[in-house]
Amino acid sequence: MAINWHGGLHHAKKTEASGFCYVNDIVLGILELLKYHARVLYIDIDIHHGDGVEEAFYTTDRVMTLSFHKYGDFFPGTGSLEDKGADKGRNYSINVPLNDGVDDKTFLGLFKPILQKVIDVYRPGAIVLQCGADSLTGDRLGVFNITTRGHGEAVRFTKQFGLPTLVVGGGGYNIRNVARCWAYETCVLADTPVSNNIPYNDFFQYYAPEFRLHLTPTDAPNLNSKEDIERMRVSVFQTLSELEHAPSVQMHRVPPDMFVSGAGAEEEEDGGDVDVAGGGVHRREGDTEFFESAEDQVRSLD
Repeated sequence: MAINWHGGLHHAKKTEASGFCYVNDIVLGILELLKYHARVLYIDIDIHHGDGVEEAFYTTDRVMTLSFHKYGDFFPGTGSLEDKGADKGRNYSINVPLNDGVDDKTFLGLFKPILQKVIDVYRPGAIVLQCGADSLTGDRLGVFNITTRGHGEAVRFTKQFGLPTLVVGGGGYNIRNVARCWAYETCVLADTPVSNNIPYNDFFQYYAPEFRLHLTPTDAPNLNSKEDIERMRVSVFQTLSELEHAPSVQMHRVPPDMFVSGAGAEEEEDGGDVDVAGGGVHRREGDTEFFESAEDQVRSLD
């Protein structure tokens, strides 16, 4: 299991920055995982829709994206229940759009059965989990009412499937709560109990007045009705039922790493140089230069 609390830039697109994200490290990470796994599941619990990752893999069945997010008059404005992917990727983009005030019970009441169904149907070889902390109660931009315990329970539930998992950060605009959340979730991932009392440290005063790890939800109303929640659950289950079986792919020679180290570009076995550029890869073979998008790279791995 790998953890990167500094990453999770899920909005960046192939040709442009978006939503505070300048390069989509998640897409690059998934492309690396696809060299070794036939199917990768991407889960996003940031309050914003994981649009950049969904867009990169919208037409392939080798990556399923599952995003729980605020929908409506809220950035980036995408991720409706009807957005399900296209072409070969039809029904492999799963969106769970939510209203303001989502609490732990509502969130986990959707997250757990939907993820269980996804695992049963899609049978991924690896998981990438984006843990944006702006879905927590008290966030300056977020409007959800999820606590650190609820957020962490989603991580624990994902971990219990025992699959290779890459865990990344994401948004979060209350720095004290971001620190609380990711510290707690690191303990969840490491199976290490942690006290609710924050130990004294150089920044102890920032956690006043309660000096506690876990957050208390506010009295904000939950605008997600039971009818809305049930409708979404039924819709997602119907989408998953339309998948006849987990897609298979014949794995070929593992391509070289996209990432280069040291001075200069690392040469491929056939003599071509590889260089990372945005959401795709620039390749130079002799005097010829061409660009591979994320979609092209997925196809080259099939």
